[in-house]
Amino acid sequence: MAAELIKIHPVNPELRKINRVVDVLRNGGMIVYPTDTIYGIGCDLMNRKAVERLCRIMDIKPQKLDLSFICHDLSHISEYVKRIDTPMFKLLKKSLPGPYTFIFESSSKVPKILDVNKKTVGIRIPNHPIPRMIVEELGNPLITSSIKDDDHIKEYTTDPEEIYEDFKNQVDIVIDGGAGGNIPSTVVDCTGDELVIIRQGLGAVDF
Repeated sequence: MAAELIKIHPVNPELRKINRVVDVLRNGGMIVYPTDTIYGIGCDLMNRKAVERLCRIMDIKPQKLDLSFICHDLSHISEYVKRIDTPMFKLLKKSLPGPYTFIFESSSKVPKILDVNKKTVGIRIPNHPIPRMIVEELGNPLITSSIKDDDHIKEYTTDPEEIYEDFKNQVDIVIDGGAGGNIPSTVVDCTGDELVIIRQGLGAVDF
């Protein structure tokens, strides 16, 4: 059965539509959604079957899955991260919500989710009301991956209707929140003594 294409207002998301998305996620559904960078594909982190399905869609072995979570706010992060010291917390507070993925050592809660001993986890709090509202209503993070395009000239698909055509037989809902960006988040490794920029994306690096 083809996915639903749901238009949700990118600035003032309609709660009724958000709750429709959350119901689908709670039942193991897969969604495509906008962020402050590029469109993402994701599912409820706590739904094991959904995570396995995400791995199949993205053609990734669970052991190779680089976990990236969409969280609602900083307090949400602390459950999944081993340790955040005060200077790091200040940096996160300054940078988030925003176009960054911060990589931390994962807390003991993370590996149990997938039966895979993942030592690190990527954390995102996008500056976009749709994914943050979904996560807030769901009560769990989304586990997420970027939507890439087979055409390497335009590496990230930005048109929701085009994304719908690409994914309508693989996911349950595609959210049309307007045109997406084509620059991914800046990825910052916070696991060592010094911050390491793994990928320079949309987020400025002035730490």
